Amino acid sequence: MDKTSLIGLILGFIALGVGMILKGVEFTALLNPAAFLIIIVGTIAAVVIAFPTSEIKRIPKLMGILFKEQKHTSIQELIPLFSDWAQVARKEGLLALEAKLQEVDDPFLKNGLTMAVDGQTAEFIRDVMTEEIEAMEDRHEAGAAIFTQAGTYSPTLGVLGAVIGLIAALSHMEDIEALGASIAAAFVATLFGIFFGYVLWHPFANKLRRKSKQEALVRQVMIEGILSILEGQSARAIEQKLSIYLSENERKALLQESVTDNG
Repeated sequence: MDKTSLIGLILGFIALGVGMILKGVEFTALLNPAAFLIIIVGTIAAVVIAFPTSEIKRIPKLMGILFKEQKHTSIQELIPLFSDWAQVARKEGLLALEAKLQEVDDPFLKNGLTMAVDGQTAEFIRDVMTEEIEAMEDRHEAGAAIFTQAGTYSPTLGVLGAVIGLIAALSHMEDIEALGASIAAAFVATLFGIFFGYVLWHPFANKLRRKSKQEALVRQVMIEGILSILEGQSARAIEQKLSIYLSENERKALLQESVTDNG
């Protein structure tokens, strides 16, 4: 479970609820089926129109990505792995790494190591793996774009709902009490539109982009590690090269772990 997504969602609803209480607004004001219908169904309709079926079908999977912690090999795990492989390659040759392929679970890393063992050039390996990262980022951006567009449509539909509500309110001009209630109800659609757009859909899109960027960075480290081994670099040199992708604290932790292992 990605706790930050869940915590953010809960805090968003708490902020709305507490804010309403502090402003003296009753929760029953939110019980407006018409406003909910205009915002939710309207946003779904707009998104379905805007994107092809193949991308719409990915929405359940995207929701899973948002609320589940993705299990990817971390950079901290990759550095000692490449360091060990470098030692094996320098002592026994690249072909000795073929035995290591069975231990690799990540398809991207396994493909790159396989190409290296098969004798492909560094330029070919970099081109193939870089293009795969770019294709992955394009797929991820297409998914994030769905939520970005939903976040754009939702507030606008909220204005539409408010306009419809105000049109209905004008029919109660002779009844001041009914007129006030109708105007208040009209703005519930605007509230829903802004809340869903800027507390849910836009943040969801940003979360997907951040996760995509993190995955791309890990894959970039994989490329650099494989090519470094192919060039015959030492284990120490590879550790120094790949550690630039870590924060200062992560580097210190990795160094301490390395010292412990060597001790």
